Amino acid sequence: MRTEYFNTNKSTWNQKVKIHATSDFYDMDAFKKGTTSLKQYELNALPDVKGKSLLHLQCHFGQDTLSWSRLGAECVGVDISDEAVKLAKTLNNELSLDAKFVCCNVLDTSKYIKETFDIVFTSYGVIGWLPDLKPWGKMIAERLNKGGVFYIAEFHPIVWMYDYLDKTPVMRYAYSREEVIYEEEQGTYADETADLLSKTYSWNHGLGQVINALTEAGLHIDYLNEYDESPYNVLPDLVETKSGNYELKEKLYPLVFEIKATKL
Repeated sequence: MRTEYFNTNKSTWNQKVKIHATSDFYDMDAFKKGTTSLKQYELNALPDVKGKSLLHLQCHFGQDTLSWSRLGAECVGVDISDEAVKLAKTLNNELSLDAKFVCCNVLDTSKYIKETFDIVFTSYGVIGWLPDLKPWGKMIAERLNKGGVFYIAEFHPIVWMYDYLDKTPVMRYAYSREEVIYEEEQGTYADETADLLSKTYSWNHGLGQVINALTEAGLHIDYLNEYDESPYNVLPDLVETKSGNYELKEKLYPLVFEIKATKL
């Protein structure tokens, strides 16, 4: 059954690639001219990647991977979408960078990539595509060098408790649940007017599940931070802040969390 879920998600993401590549959200022209796609949370957490090897999990079409490459990291990006990986490779060649890209389910990364890395990185809208985080944590530990760092910036699990398909968000889903969530919606977060029926299967994971998956795999948690501000304006009625991020008017719950962990 999970194979069916993954295949449906892959098909949807393959369709999203062309839409995203030409959207204002991803601003490809600015990116090609040198604008980084990385946000302040991850840049603050990983201030010096020059000369370090970096594995980027669930990299979409590689803008963040290539942004790390521009900063001097030796990068490998992984994504389930073959259309995304194809575009990532094209961008890499066009920008004369040296990143590599592999198409596979992120949980199968260790079957396709045998080298280990100084940094494993992933961000924003990633863990919800995974039914179980324990294999994910194990894979991260396998791909890290001793003393290597794992870093994730991700939307807070409280965000995923709401259904946003109607104008007013409705709390509908459990904070942490094993049951799959199936959704159909028109368009995509990068272009809500796009001619696309997005069909997806996803899962909600609480912070306890995230941390336990990493610690049980042998990683030491350096810190967990939660933030009211999101770098992306992807939820209804967010308010722009002085920093250029976005927050809820009432600030009732955090929008983003970050975890940094080390393989001892």
